[in-house]
Parts: sequence; C-alpha cells; structure tokens
Amino acid sequence: MADQTRIIKIDGMTCGGCVASVHTATADIDGLETITVDLADNLATVTFDDSKTSAEAIASVIDDAGFEATVANS
Repeated sequence: MADQTRIIKIDGMTCGGCVASVHTATADIDGLETITVDLADNLATVTFDDSKTSAEAIASVIDDAGFEATVANS
C-alpha cells in the first residue's frame, strides 16, 4: 500500500453545497483516504492508496458529479 497525495483542480464549484456534492460523490471510492476541498481556490487535495485508485479516477468521479475536474501537474 502506497499512499499518494495529489491536487485536483475543480471548476464549477460556487458554494458550500458544491463542496458537499464533491464529498458525497467521492465518499464510496475504494482507496480514497482523505479529500479536502477548498472552495476559494477551486482545489481538492486527495490522499489515496494507489494500488486501489488513482488521482485520475477520483477526478473522473468528480467530473461525473457535474464539475470539471483535472489532476494538477505534480
């Protein structure tokens, strides 16, 4: 198990409800350890087990929830 921490840029968040939507959308991702969503900067910091998921997969779930999510270059 190797934990990775990455930044995901999220466009389209406008309020606390959007932050809650991101948390709800990602709640069931196997391997996602933590997600911290920063509304002011339109970013999420995610820590995950890279043997179970990836930053790209997490961004895809956020995308599917109605936001534009892209993994920031590390």
